Amino acid sequence: MSEQQLGMTKRIAAMQDVRLYRELHWEGSFEEYLELVRSRPQVTRNAYQRLYDMVISYGTEEYIDNKKKLIRYNFFKDEANSGANAIFGLDIPLMRLVHVLKAASEGYGPEKRVILLHGPVGSSKSTIARLLKQGVENYSRTPEGALYSFDWINLQGTGLSGADAERLPSPMNEEPLRLIPPEWRARALEELGLSNEQYRVRVDGDLDPASRFIFKHLMLKYEGDWSQLVSKHIRARRLVLSEKDRVGIGTFQPKDEKNQDSTELTGDINYRKIAEYGSDSDPRAFNFDGEFNIANRGIIEFIEVLKLDVAFLYDLLGASQEHKIKPKKFAQTDIDEVILGHTNEAEYKKLLNNEFMEALRDRTIKIDIPYITKLHEEIKIYEKDFNSRRIKGKHIAPHTLEVAAMWSVMTRLEDPKKHSLSLVQKMKLYDGKVLPGYTQDTVKELRKEAKREGMEGISPRYVQDKISNALVNESGEGTINPFMVLNELEKGLRHHSLITNEEMRKRYGEAIGLVKREYEEIVKNEVQRAISADEDAIGKLCANYIDNIKAFTLKERVKNRYTGQDEEPDERLMRSIEEKIEIPENRKEDFRREIMNFIGALAVDGKRFEWQTNDRLRRALELKLFEDQKDSIKLKTLVSAVVDKDTQEKIDIIKSRLIKNFGYNEVSATDVLNYVASIFARGDAKE
Repeated sequence: MSEQQLGMTKRIAAMQDVRLYRELHWEGSFEEYLELVRSRPQVTRNAYQRLYDMVISYGTEEYIDNKKKLIRYNFFKDEANSGANAIFGLDIPLMRLVHVLKAASEGYGPEKRVILLHGPVGSSKSTIARLLKQGVENYSRTPEGALYSFDWINLQGTGLSGADAERLPSPMNEEPLRLIPPEWRARALEELGLSNEQYRVRVDGDLDPASRFIFKHLMLKYEGDWSQLVSKHIRARRLVLSEKDRVGIGTFQPKDEKNQDSTELTGDINYRKIAEYGSDSDPRAFNFDGEFNIANRGIIEFIEVLKLDVAFLYDLLGASQEHKIKPKKFAQTDIDEVILGHTNEAEYKKLLNNEFMEALRDRTIKIDIPYITKLHEEIKIYEKDFNSRRIKGKHIAPHTLEVAAMWSVMTRLEDPKKHSLSLVQKMKLYDGKVLPGYTQDTVKELRKEAKREGMEGISPRYVQDKISNALVNESGEGTINPFMVLNELEKGLRHHSLITNEEMRKRYGEAIGLVKREYEEIVKNEVQRAISADEDAIGKLCANYIDNIKAFTLKERVKNRYTGQDEEPDERLMRSIEEKIEIPENRKEDFRREIMNFIGALAVDGKRFEWQTNDRLRRALELKLFEDQKDSIKLKTLVSAVVDKDTQEKIDIIKSRLIKNFGYNEVSATDVLNYVASIFARGDAKE
């Protein structure tokens, strides 16, 4: 081997964390394991305790939403994988899930149930299950999440042959303390002082059939001297959970009825060894490799659980309620694992209508995982997949992902029954926007009256597919814009397999029209802001307005900055600004007091008021400045064939502001200016 090759090998080897490798492959005597338990009793936690502690270990954030205190669990942000499987906008369902895990970890009952994630297709059920499996796997590699199992050694003379006689890992990766017979286990744990104030060691259940067979044989050999058994034949070892290696993490997916076999869950006979051991009921001739067996100490996921054959569901009932499974030709076998299933709406309705499934319904904790109904959270889903880091060579124009998210959220909302609200306004209220005349109580009432909101509508997958279509489309000069995506979404409705009736298709089509009108308002606003982007001018206008409303509310006079004379507040100036956001004459005093109270509240918090601090006032000031300046540039001239040099220079300035301040590129800025100009040419914009 050349020196250069050797050098490269050493460099690669230097990347390995040898200390971590040794920690993960620790092994010792049973006595050493007892010392380890004494110092860190939490290593004996059961599967639910470990899963709950894992979620909590990532930390939490508290926040208030519509007067309700919510908790965001950082684990579900998936920051360890740069957010690859992050869950957005589902804090309430995730709170319910974690509360179930907490109650189960305390032994209050949910540990005897199947946790069932239920919701429409594409609502993150599989992603949540995948996150939990990855999380508990990674946690087992940390000092805080360490857990242990054992191997049998020196088994010559027990009837085992070959490599098994030298060393046989516990077939179901069991807790070493299960080697202490149940008759004196509780007393032993108590007298040895293995518990501490934070954690009380409690180990339930018995050994698996294969380990029981070996245990009984060795006890006979040593005439009941248990100490010799554990000192001569047991090696405790660190257990690292791994889905790929089928250690502590199982996944079961239903197949067609002809190919389903319950041995996939509880293990099967090893026919090769029957000739060696003489019987198919000898535990040495059995493979404890079903999904329930290998998932012991961790978590098992049932994909589309309600599609399981009835025979499988019986296994599920015992596994959840009694924490026992029944391998073929063996006694009930204890397991310690979290049972997590997920199913869609159609399959769950079948469960409700099937009287033979009452036992399963009774042993199920259902957690609804709906679609997102908050716009800014839905946008995050699409930004995760379609961003400048991942999409090379294509510019995604501003608001492209926003309009797609807007449409998908609107398909999930129920039409407001009262409050004289439009669907767009309801979407904005849900997203935390402030609308005149509506409060947080309105939002709470809206959510209460909508019983199935988020359980129907368009899946994010459909939207992602249509954005992908727009990206590979050759039109657009390297840019995709909102209309390209909306057109793809609309075209796809004709062939969408989950749209079952014409009324639904029509409703979704109408929502596209609502989104287009909303987008029109957004870009008109942006172009107007680009035209009126003189911050000095807008700052002066704001200061003048605040001076006048302050004098008005305090019934004082205003000092004229030029003449130095005291004058009455300038009513004409104040109304010219307020009218821009449609504040009626009879509400002007309320609005002015509202602004003064807003400024006062900021001052109490030690914050300074600036013109862009209050959204409504900012919009009014921008529109006022736009009106004052719009005559200097006629946007309508953009749609004509001839543009004079002076106008072109002004247009270029606006375009540069759109690029700098709003994220457009040359093509998309030109497109949006032409589009807004066409609106002005139609006379749709307010003059």
